[in-house]
Amino acid sequence: MTTNPDFSNLPVVVAGLGVSGISAARVLNGLGASVTVVDGGSGEGLRARAAELEALGVTVRLGDGASLPEGTALIVTSPGWAPDSPLFAAAAAAGVPVWGDVELAWRLRRPLPGTGEPAPWLAVTGTNGKTTTVQMLASILAAAGKRTAAVGNVGVSVLDAVLAEEPYDVLAVELSSYQLHWAPSLRPYSAAVLNLAPDHLDWHGSMEAYAADKGRIYEGNVVACVYNLADPATEALVMAADVEEGCRAIGFGLGAPSPSNFGVVDGLLVDRAFVEDRTRNAAELGAVEDVNPPAPHNIANALAAAALARAYGVDPKAVREGLRAFRPDAHRIAEVGTVREVTYIDDSKATNTHAAAASLAAYRPIVWIAGGLAKGATFDDLVQGAAERLRAVVLIGQDRALIRAALERHAPDVPVIEAAEGQTGAVAMTEVVRTAASLARSGDTVLLAPACASMDMFTNYGERGDLFAAAVRELADSGE
Repeated sequence: MTTNPDFSNLPVVVAGLGVSGISAARVLNGLGASVTVVDGGSGEGLRARAAELEALGVTVRLGDGASLPEGTALIVTSPGWAPDSPLFAAAAAAGVPVWGDVELAWRLRRPLPGTGEPAPWLAVTGTNGKTTTVQMLASILAAAGKRTAAVGNVGVSVLDAVLAEEPYDVLAVELSSYQLHWAPSLRPYSAAVLNLAPDHLDWHGSMEAYAADKGRIYEGNVVACVYNLADPATEALVMAADVEEGCRAIGFGLGAPSPSNFGVVDGLLVDRAFVEDRTRNAAELGAVEDVNPPAPHNIANALAAAALARAYGVDPKAVREGLRAFRPDAHRIAEVGTVREVTYIDDSKATNTHAAAASLAAYRPIVWIAGGLAKGATFDDLVQGAAERLRAVVLIGQDRALIRAALERHAPDVPVIEAAEGQTGAVAMTEVVRTAASLARSGDTVLLAPACASMDMFTNYGERGDLFAAAVRELADSGE
């Protein structure tokens, strides 16, 4: 199948009845395809979504996520469906291609009026920092006067974006490893891999497979492959990519940049890549203080966003204006309050060890709230790197014992208190915050950076962060 394929009467299976699955089913149905949605679940919420699609003429099969309907010509899968799912084994045996929603969107792009070319994609992936970087990038592009949006794994659906009635000039696209796995035709204008650390290995099968899927984002890049100077694995992915002639490798880091890189000099964000005579010249893009918050890993995010914007031709003034205008989402190193000279920080989005390490590096001394679902992670490196910053630790969640063992090995003098087992939701978080407050001293930071997923105790990381903030407000109001 080629770009803008004819879907009229094409038998297509959509795998999954989540947000992306519903979007894909609606789009394909509108294009005239014969759509069947399959989902292994059968709960009340799924039945309600199924009824809405069935009213449009879409066939929905609940409780069946394995069998392939006869005559299927294409599967469009939701990102969470693992490659070893029985449905995909059946597809492989039958020679049926499998696309993700990103692949479908890529093939449905339409030319911009007056150009003959679709809106370019500036794409971002990485284990951590994707959402923040893409939102920073969208803010910079908007400051440059471009009609844009943060899309993909954040904000606007990528399908909705490419089919928008009023077309976008350029898109800032966040892509997960899941989405990249199912997007074989994707060729961004420029792209960045922010970092690589073990995550979702149960889905990918190995670190090598996970990294390879991340590296797909560099395939076919036109202007710049942006990589992290502090993470050699990202540069290795650039070197392995098949890019367009003239595409450049552009590094970013927190030190003074060499030619062709972005970095920091005397508190200023600096570009030595997209300037005339980059061996002797540099462009000032703003100050560290223009980044919100100016934590080290967030400055790195800002440099990556700036590199992609500059690759697209944005001037330095717009970079600075865009960074100043940017406001981070909730649960990303968000200060939720100060109670009796102790600062409380919500970084509930730190759902893996790499994200938690970045958060822990931004503060000291810390009363650390950690734990949850480990997703196969180990914690020795995280604890060893943060040990000198820890005042105390409060452990929560199903896999707390893994973190406790790492603390015993690498920070044996740090007090550790475990929250009561069996509690969930607001009751659990209230106890946790009060325990952390009892351990903190004036000038300390109580940091919720769990390094784990949340679903053992909370609906999601957002609820975990919201309940943390509510418990801090309750603590302040209590006067204790």
